[in-house]
Amino acid sequence: MLISRLHKRVSKFSEMISQLNHVLHLSPLVYKRATNTQNPDIIPLRILSFHSSKSTHNLHFSLSECSQIPSSSPASRFSRLAKNEAQEALLNYLHYTRNLGFTDAEHISKNSPHYLQVLLNKIDVEKDVARSLARLFRYNPINEFEPFFESLGLNPLELSSLLPRHLMYLSDDPLMLENYRVLCDYGIPRVKIGKMYKEGKEIFGYDFGVLSSKLVAYENLGLCRTSVIKLVSCCPLLLVGSVSHEFVEVLRRLKGLGIENDWIGGYSTGNSTYDWKRMIDTMDFLEKLGYSEEQMCNLLKTNPHLLLEGSGRGVFALFGRLAKLGFKMNEVCCLFKPNARIWSRKFSKNLLGAVDFLFEIGMCTEDIADIVTKHMEFLCSSTLKGPKTVCGELKVRRDELCRIIKEDPLKVLTLASKSKKNSSKQVSCPSPSKHMEKGSFLLRLGYVENSDEMAKALKQFRGRGDQLQERFDCLVNAGLDFNVVTNLVRHAPNVLNQSKEVIEKKIDCLKNWLGYPLESLVTFPAYLCYDMGRINLRFSMYVWLREKGAAKPMLKLSTLLVCSDTRFVKYFVDVHPEGPAMWESLKNTSASS
Repeated sequence: MLISRLHKRVSKFSEMISQLNHVLHLSPLVYKRATNTQNPDIIPLRILSFHSSKSTHNLHFSLSECSQIPSSSPASRFSRLAKNEAQEALLNYLHYTRNLGFTDAEHISKNSPHYLQVLLNKIDVEKDVARSLARLFRYNPINEFEPFFESLGLNPLELSSLLPRHLMYLSDDPLMLENYRVLCDYGIPRVKIGKMYKEGKEIFGYDFGVLSSKLVAYENLGLCRTSVIKLVSCCPLLLVGSVSHEFVEVLRRLKGLGIENDWIGGYSTGNSTYDWKRMIDTMDFLEKLGYSEEQMCNLLKTNPHLLLEGSGRGVFALFGRLAKLGFKMNEVCCLFKPNARIWSRKFSKNLLGAVDFLFEIGMCTEDIADIVTKHMEFLCSSTLKGPKTVCGELKVRRDELCRIIKEDPLKVLTLASKSKKNSSKQVSCPSPSKHMEKGSFLLRLGYVENSDEMAKALKQFRGRGDQLQERFDCLVNAGLDFNVVTNLVRHAPNVLNQSKEVIEKKIDCLKNWLGYPLESLVTFPAYLCYDMGRINLRFSMYVWLREKGAAKPMLKLSTLLVCSDTRFVKYFVDVHPEGPAMWESLKNTSASS
C-alpha cells in the first residue's frame, strides 16, 4: 500500500517536471516592456505556452544581477573585437534610439567596461554581437543610469545605492541631465562628476540656471575658472546651499597674508579634500606660535603641504607629539622659528621617525626631549634605520643601545642613519647646467624640491630650462592665464616637449581656422600633443561638414581627435552623401603636401 502511494507521487512529480520542461523549451518568448514601477531595473519576461493561453510564468531579468558574475569565469573573457562591437552597439542605442547627444553617448559607451561585460554575458558572442545587442535593447530596455554612473567614475559596486528609484531612462530626470551638462560645459571632467553626485546629490536637483549661478558666484570671489573646477571637483559640498562662509574666510585670511586667491587651486589634485574650518584653526595656531603675517606667508608658500595636505592636520600632529615629550609652546617656537626647513614634509617625517626610534628602544621622554633639543638639525635631515637593524649591526640589546645613545647621541645616531653607500661617488652627468636650469623651471611651476614628483617631472619634460620657459611663455603670451598654463603643463607635460613654432601653429589653427576659444585647451590640453597631420585632416573634414550643415558647430576637440579613424569616418564622413569623396580628396592632398 505504501509503495503504491509513493509510486503515484513519483509519477505525478515526473509529470510536473515534464510539463515544466515542455513550457520552458517549446514556448515562444514574448518580451514586454517593464511596467513595474517599483523596480525599474528589473525587466519581466512573459513566457506563453503553446498548450494553454492561460498558463503564464513570470521571470525577472536584471542586468544589475549579472554584475555578480566573477571576473575569472570563462564567460567574462571576451575578445577585443566583441568589446568594440558592444561599445558601438551601446553608442548607437543611446544616440540614435534614445536621442542622447553624441558626445555624451560616446563617453558612456567608452567608459562603462563593466556594464559592457554584463551585456556580453547575456548574448552569444560567437554570433553577430551588434545584431544580438540591438535585439536585446529592442525587447529589453536597459536601465540607462547604470552605464551612465559607471562612466562618471563610480565603482559598479556602489551603483545599487545611487540608482534613482522608479526611473530607467536618463530623459526621465531632465534636471539631473541639465546639471550634468552644466558641469561638463563648465569644464569639469566627466570622470570626476561621479564623485560629485555621490557626495553632493542635491547639486543635480537644482532648477535650470541655479548651478551656473553658483559657479559664477565662486568666480566673483576672485577665483579663476580652473581653480573653481578643481575645488568643486574635490569638494562638491561647496555647491550645496549658499557660498561656503568658511571657504570665504580661508580666502580672506590668505589674502591678508599676501597669498593670491588661486593659490589653493594651484595645488589641488583630484584626490584632495579640504576641511575649511581646520584650515582656519591651523592659521590661528600659527599666529599663536608667534608667526608674523610675513613669516606665515613665506612659511605657507615654501611648505604648502602644511595647510593643503590634511587641511593642517600635520601641524597639530607634529606639535602633539612634541607636547607629549614635555615641550611647552614657547619651547617649540624656539625650536621651529629659526629653522623653517623643519616644516618641510621630509624633515618633519624624519623628526617623528627619530622620536619613534628612541621610544622603541625604551628611552624616557625627558632624555628624548633633551636629544631633540640639542640635535634637532641632525634628526630632521637624517632617516634612521629600524631599532632591530641597528641592534643587529652593533650587536647590542635595546637597553644597551639606549644607554650608548645617552652617552654619545650624535655618534651613535650617525651610525643608525641610512647613509647611501655611493653618496661619495661622482655620478657622471652629460650636462649639469642643463639639469639645474630645468630644475629651476620646475620649481617655478610649483614642484617641491627633492620630491618624488620633482624627480618624475625631470624625466617627463624634455629640453633645457630656457627652452621649456620659452614654450611656457608662448602659451601665456597667447592669452592664457599663468596659473592655467601651470596647471595645464603639469597635467600634460608633453605639451612643452615640442618647439615653440609648432605650439604657435597649433594655437593659430585652433583660434583662426576653427574659431574655437583658447580656453578649449583647459579642458583638453592633449590637443597640443597631436601631430599637425591629424589635426589638419580631421579639422578640414569637420569644417567642410559645418559648411554643409551636416555637423554641429563647436564640437568638443576631444570628440574630433581622440576617436579612431574607423569611428571618425562613420560619424563625420559617411553622414553626408559627398563625404567619402571629400575625405579621400583631403587625404590625397595631405599625403602630397
